[in-house]
Amino acid sequence: MKILVTGGAGFIGSAVIRHIIQNTTDSVVNVDKLTYAGNLESLKEVDSSDRYAFEQVDICNRSELERVFSEHQPDAVMHLAAESHVDRSIDGPAAFIETNILGTFKLLEIARSYWQELGTVRKAIFRFHHISTDEVYGDLEGTDDLFTEQTPYAPSSPYSASKASSDHLVRAWRRTYGFPTLITNCSNNYGPYHFPEKLIPLIILNALDGKPLPVYGRGNQVRDWLYVEDHARALYKVVTEGKVGETYNIGGHNEKQNIEVVEAICGILEDLASDNPHSRASGNKSGFEGLIAYVTDRPGHDIRYAIDASKIQFELGWVPEQTFESGIRNTVEWYLSNYEWVAHVKSGTYQQWIDNNYINRKVQP
Repeated sequence: MKILVTGGAGFIGSAVIRHIIQNTTDSVVNVDKLTYAGNLESLKEVDSSDRYAFEQVDICNRSELERVFSEHQPDAVMHLAAESHVDRSIDGPAAFIETNILGTFKLLEIARSYWQELGTVRKAIFRFHHISTDEVYGDLEGTDDLFTEQTPYAPSSPYSASKASSDHLVRAWRRTYGFPTLITNCSNNYGPYHFPEKLIPLIILNALDGKPLPVYGRGNQVRDWLYVEDHARALYKVVTEGKVGETYNIGGHNEKQNIEVVEAICGILEDLASDNPHSRASGNKSGFEGLIAYVTDRPGHDIRYAIDASKIQFELGWVPEQTFESGIRNTVEWYLSNYEWVAHVKSGTYQQWIDNNYINRKVQP
């Protein structure tokens, strides 16, 4: 197969591409605009492969997308290109509407026109896989409730509303035009190559630099953490083995409060970075945990997400390989070993965003 991956220079997209090139015989066309979160350094392990091609194209650019489809003739599309940070969507929702809704619409239309012109055999195997989030469901009230593929949508932020909109478009194109689509909704991802505005890499890097570790509210928000390489395996399984028209929820079976995640990272750093001046071993009595700072909560912050991933397990045979304990340790080890990658992505623009969103928040007692 030749798979066109949108957003392939991003966190999850790059993991998908690395998985395909390293573990299959398929080819990949990476279509990425290269926004602040897109980083081709995340693909250095595979970008020399003759089965990999890169196109710097915005999915909102219709003519360029049409050229990409015409030149590369993909057998499947995995659509990951999206604005994905909730806090950024609160500060500036316009980009989320443009990329996540209008961009998905344009991609659907171009892919549908391309599909309609394929021969009988290739038309029958073509797939359009839309990658979405569990945030479209809103949050859960009960401590034992889980999101299923039938959970009603109730998005809380401009980001999740834009992703919900794109999900609805994909389903409508399936029902109206018979377009062969699949949708996956995943829980919170973490792992190597994660852009350091998100919770886990932010906490790791701030701790190493002796900066405050910002925790929203009291840190009691619960998320189901999914190791990104497990997610990449699941996405490939869906696009190659999933049933057209179906939705699959993908979760890590690792529910943790945000404060538990932060404390786990601090504990691992005490072990792996004991020579850091902010560790207990270096004489700092409070250690890395002493850097935790509770800050003003995010507006409309969902309290709990949790995925029921039984459908993808029973129908496609996928289960996560990483526990939270093994995955979070792997992640901390990766950041400790790849500080050059981190330095390249932490531009002045990034630091300005961090200062605006975290440092300037009111600290809670």
